[in-house]
Amino acid sequence: MKTTLAFAIVGLLAAGPALAGDPAVGEREFAKCRACHAIVASDGTEIQKGAATGPNLYNVDGRAAGSVEGFRYSDAMIEAGQKGLVWDEDSLEEYVADPTKFLREFTGNARARGNMAFKLNRKVEDIVAYLDSVVMEADRR
Repeated sequence: MKTTLAFAIVGLLAAGPALAGDPAVGEREFAKCRACHAIVASDGTEIQKGAATGPNLYNVDGRAAGSVEGFRYSDAMIEAGQKGLVWDEDSLEEYVADPTKFLREFTGNARARGNMAFKLNRKVEDIVAYLDSVVMEADRR
């Protein structure tokens, strides 16, 4: 019984990434993000060209909010990071659907505003899967 349970847990853990979004779809959907964001690996390799209006999205999943060195964040984003916001698929999905609303709810600050004006309500899980895949690919190099 314990062996069966162990195999079931291992199987679910292994299936976890497969249950998330589709990186190939996310790569196509990232075109909406490039107007403000680039993806540049830690070693300087440009993975996706984009504007520098928004922070570099390389390794965003698991990163504390407002923490890219040298990027000028809104006070609300800095506050969110100080209050423990670490980006993951769920928080990214909520944030991009309505950045200002998300920051107001997370910080408890009714005057909080995000710098991101664009709202994205679809395919966020695919974009996160794509962002995660480029980090894994860069790590293999």
